[in-house]
Amino acid sequence: MLLAMRDDEELGRITLAQVAQRAGVSISTVSKVLNGRQDVAPPTRIKVERLLEAHAYRRTTRSAREAPLIEIVFHELESIWAMELIRGVENVAKAHNAGVVLTESGTRHSPSPDWMEAMLQRRPLGVVLVFSALPSEVKQQLRARSIPFVIIDPAGDPDPDVPSVGSANWNGGLAATRHLIEYGHRRIGIITGPEDMLCSRARLDGYRSAMTMAGLEVDPGLILFGDFHVEGGYDRAAEMLSRPERPTAIFAGSDLQALGVLEAARVHGLRVPHDLSVVGYDDVSIARWASPALTTVHQPLRQMAEEAAQMLMRLRAREPVSTRLELATSLVVRKSTAPPPEGDGAPGR
Repeated sequence: MLLAMRDDEELGRITLAQVAQRAGVSISTVSKVLNGRQDVAPPTRIKVERLLEAHAYRRTTRSAREAPLIEIVFHELESIWAMELIRGVENVAKAHNAGVVLTESGTRHSPSPDWMEAMLQRRPLGVVLVFSALPSEVKQQLRARSIPFVIIDPAGDPDPDVPSVGSANWNGGLAATRHLIEYGHRRIGIITGPEDMLCSRARLDGYRSAMTMAGLEVDPGLILFGDFHVEGGYDRAAEMLSRPERPTAIFAGSDLQALGVLEAARVHGLRVPHDLSVVGYDDVSIARWASPALTTVHQPLRQMAEEAAQMLMRLRAREPVSTRLELATSLVVRKSTAPPPEGDGAPGR
């Protein structure tokens, strides 16, 4: 639906009529761009968006006042950690008498192209995106319409001009691996996340650093990339545990993958933690109810979402914000880790 707009509506220091004149288009075309309509030629849309952004366009619609919403966008809603993020955004939304809209769109790197038009019809107060980065055209479209946005990035490292909230992935990988080394483990496997996610590589780098600082050799065969899901954890762990010299401990890059590792250990007739120690990552609610209770790295997902939503509201109020906020991770020791079986933890195994 095309929203009617007055010709004299101010756009920073210029009106919509002036934007239309400078872009060489009609006022209705400018209005279509503002509302995310797809029936505008890309060169025309880009020209109008640049003018809107240059003059810091900002408007408040009646629909936004009547039904304030914060939109949170995922590439998938199946993961348990998504619920923690949703609760965090909800906490802040309630404090501002706002609701929350959930959207599943695109890939883990960016939302799908058709998301923009649908979002503009909802006119949210702002958008929290759970993606590793945003294409430049998406950033430009949001800024041109004065819709604030923040990325929650457990899956990546956004561009420096994008407000974002993340956590200390390298420190988390270091702490998990050091914990296993301190128990006496020497053959430690890691099943991290997808290879193209920077959080996966940061946790892997933490693992490598811990091994190197302890003077331990890193076996390339004990480094596998997963998908952060149970099935991926099971498949990779089954591969590791079938090796002639299997690991005595596995660090899984997510709690869901760790659950898959526990099942693979059971299928191979191994007891956790007597025969195999397992460490997860995230500390989602099911971690404490696993059998045995899962030792894991606590990633403050709910707090990350709260900080992102609060950052969003400060941006909306045009208050200064830090471009990047990184929260600490911490090790939570439960029942899935122990010293290796006698003789299996010696160097060179």
